[in-house]
Amino acid sequence: MLDPMHTDTERCVRAVRSKDGRFDGWFFTAVLTTRIYCRPSCPAVPPKAENMTFYPSAAACQQAGFRACKRCRPDTSPGSPAWNARADTVARAMRLIGDGVVDREGVPGLAARLGYSTRQIERQLLAELGAGPLALARAQRAQTARLLVETTSLPMAEVAFAAGFSSIRTFNDTVREVFALAPGDLRTRASGRRSAPPATPGVIALRLPYRAPLNPGNLFGHLVATGVPGVEEWRDGAYRRTLSLPYGHGIVALTPRPDHIACRLSLTDLRDLTIAISRCRWMLDLDADPVAVDDRLRADPELAPLVDKAPGRRVPRTVDAAEFAVRAVLGQQVSTAAARTHAGRLVTAHGVPVEDPEGGLTHLFPAPDALAALDPEALALPRSRRTTLTTLVAALADGSLRLDPGSDWDRARAQLAGLPGFGPWTVEVIAMRALGDPDAFLPTDLGMRRAAAGLGLPATPAALTARAAAWRPWRAYAVQYLWASDDHPINHLPA
Repeated sequence: MLDPMHTDTERCVRAVRSKDGRFDGWFFTAVLTTRIYCRPSCPAVPPKAENMTFYPSAAACQQAGFRACKRCRPDTSPGSPAWNARADTVARAMRLIGDGVVDREGVPGLAARLGYSTRQIERQLLAELGAGPLALARAQRAQTARLLVETTSLPMAEVAFAAGFSSIRTFNDTVREVFALAPGDLRTRASGRRSAPPATPGVIALRLPYRAPLNPGNLFGHLVATGVPGVEEWRDGAYRRTLSLPYGHGIVALTPRPDHIACRLSLTDLRDLTIAISRCRWMLDLDADPVAVDDRLRADPELAPLVDKAPGRRVPRTVDAAEFAVRAVLGQQVSTAAARTHAGRLVTAHGVPVEDPEGGLTHLFPAPDALAALDPEALALPRSRRTTLTTLVAALADGSLRLDPGSDWDRARAQLAGLPGFGPWTVEVIAMRALGDPDAFLPTDLGMRRAAAGLGLPATPAALTARAAAWRPWRAYAVQYLWASDDHPINHLPA
């Protein structure tokens, strides 16, 4: 478990005085005299140390009666890396809250997914984060409301319900309390700051922050090189894909910039905005702490040159864990091109068609329910792999196998390993890219073994695993650096 940084007052004060952006999202600074809370990198003159107090979340600051700073906008800082690096109940709860579970299913739904009582979940979150699940979800709704107020011309009533508020009055009260401005004043301030042309109607444009450095090569290169035709594409310098969401579907375009990821979202239902943003951040691993990762890997003399050459590599993930599990099976023992072909055929036959006026996206990837009735004989796959695919799909469709941001990594691994045709490679690549385990490792992967041999590392799976013990808990990032030693399309931004 990562140390709760907000309890180390001396370290927090140093970070605030140095305006160190690496700690944005790790903790929040609340100023007792002004009743305002900030991110560590706030450009304002730092307050006196005796006037600072520190909280682990924006929700805790809000619950304690502090308002968000209008200069540094702390509610828009990158998320804490702890929730992506940990597998305990609090981390799983935070991932599920980010995925909108509390808004859709309430606290009882969150507790049921985690296997605890609502009282236990509330107690654990309150003890570590200073806020319960409802307060955390409320802070998330406030941020969604701010995005809609500032980036769209929607009437405020529509903004309120799209952000998940139960009434316009609650929406108005929350915005005033959190941002010290009425919704109309927020929109006026935002329009005064804009210098860009008006946004395309129906499209929400926003910036996704991250901690520097970020190397976009392997991140976008991998997503595009393995992309499914009709579901994903690279167009005009942006990775675009369709999204299956709780209330409808969407299309997102993500463009790497020097200090952020430009995000353009088109949604059939604005209630999906929060979850769409959360899933895009998850897919791009934007809440990672690259400094901590690279420092650990750089300690290995064989990995150090790879890290120094292109620091800040992220683990390319997915927006839908079930989708990736199906694609992992289709990619067993075949080339990247062949895997794309198999997936493309599945999408054409079973995916839901969508319209894309701006590009060439044609379908949503088929959900497990849609694939449950497929005819195995229609699949151009070896018989054993047909069995693997149909068994996986059946388990996903009936709920006996659940893959989502709140999954218990060890339990999911055990369940996957119990399915026919699931060897270590398939289990670990799903753990890495679908479940987000930062320590997932692929010692049997051919590209890994070739890279290891070229660097003088042990090439046999057992010996490489033993050597990789020093890289824990960041072995999934070591995989990215080792893969990058090969001149494969997954390692480069598309032309």
